[in-house]
Amino acid sequence: MTTWTRDELEAIDAAHEIEIAARRRDGTLRPSVTIWLVRLGDDLYVRSVRGPAAAWYRATQALGEGRIHTGGVERDVRFVPADHALADRIDEAYGAKYRYSPSAVGHINSPEARSTTLKLVPRT
Repeated sequence: MTTWTRDELEAIDAAHEIEIAARRRDGTLRPSVTIWLVRLGDDLYVRSVRGPAAAWYRATQALGEGRIHTGGVERDVRFVPADHALADRIDEAYGAKYRYSPSAVGHINSPEARSTTLKLVPRT
């Protein structure tokens, strides 16, 4: 299994936002969207603030692959449903990283948004 390098993790974690694009079945990428991300250890997570109805989230579910770009890192990824046991820790990570916007953190940590938590797994 491919893993993130230490440099990639640090650069991505330091970034405020991430550009994320889902891959279509024909191999092309959909237009990217800007979202928030958090890191827990050596893993990266994203959520849809608008829940499962968000177009970018629905697109990630079709093929489960795409590309991210942030902090000088561009990488193909797989979108894997996150372990539900980590939900509270991911909530805390969002709260700590984006504490300057408590209202937005409340939305990203809502039950609807939590249901869309994806782990970003690097691909070769």
